[in-house]
Amino acid sequence: MRFKTALLGLGLAATTAFAASADTWKLAVTDVEGMERLQTEWGPFKDALESATGETFEFFPVNSRTAAAEALRGKTVDFVVSGPAEYVVINKLTQATPLIGLGRPDYHCTIVVRADSGLNAPADLKGKKVAFGDIGSTSNMLCPMQVLADYGVDPVNDIEKTHTSKNIAYEALRNGDVQAIGMNAGTFMGVRNKQTDLPYGAFRMIARSGDLPNDMIMVGAHVPAEAAATVRDAILSHKADIIAGITAHEENDKYVGMDLVAIDDKAYDYVRSMYSNAGYPQFDTFIGE
Repeated sequence: MRFKTALLGLGLAATTAFAASADTWKLAVTDVEGMERLQTEWGPFKDALESATGETFEFFPVNSRTAAAEALRGKTVDFVVSGPAEYVVINKLTQATPLIGLGRPDYHCTIVVRADSGLNAPADLKGKKVAFGDIGSTSNMLCPMQVLADYGVDPVNDIEKTHTSKNIAYEALRNGDVQAIGMNAGTFMGVRNKQTDLPYGAFRMIARSGDLPNDMIMVGAHVPAEAAATVRDAILSHKADIIAGITAHEENDKYVGMDLVAIDDKAYDYVRSMYSNAGYPQFDTFIGE
């Protein structure tokens, strides 16, 4: 039986020991829809998580980021695997907090132009057409917009922005339909490396971000702190097995080479700045949903 509340000592500064156990913890992944995909792509992770913690976890499918937030607020899901942009909004709506960071290697964004464009710095993009990726994406929209803002370019008012898929954005840059693209650096290099008719030197990265805050496993505010700490410590004590579970399916190749790290909410203040510079200063709404 799961105890949802802790015994609090009246007026006491010292905490009271709390014995928390769960018949079943509910687990969601924000960017995976449907039980079949969850089982296929994240089943090995769930198995490793159960082995590491000695607890039972059950998948809770969500069809949107909003659904994940509502499930946390309604206490029908306990742990959620999510990205930085999703976390910032979910935290604002539900008070869920980071538990474990999924340290993705080379996780940063970039601004790319054609090498023969004469555009050498972000300031040169004022008045130009710039393509970004999926609306609301941390590394394909919010991050490159923040990079422009870091260099004094207002991504809302100083450029003509458009949103499209990575392949279409790349082709638009090649053809001169846009003057720059902002996207995940690894995504750009993956698309570029599949092309054979242009040399790599045909493009230039004129700005890039620092490494972005981690994806994460977050925990609902309703989960007792002692229980959350037990899960966190078990994951960190069994890193190799947990990482192997996450990276077992090719859909999670972005995590190959990852580490699992302890994190806190302050690490995501930079993402909050991204929302503000993209024109969403309240960061209480999922952009594009």
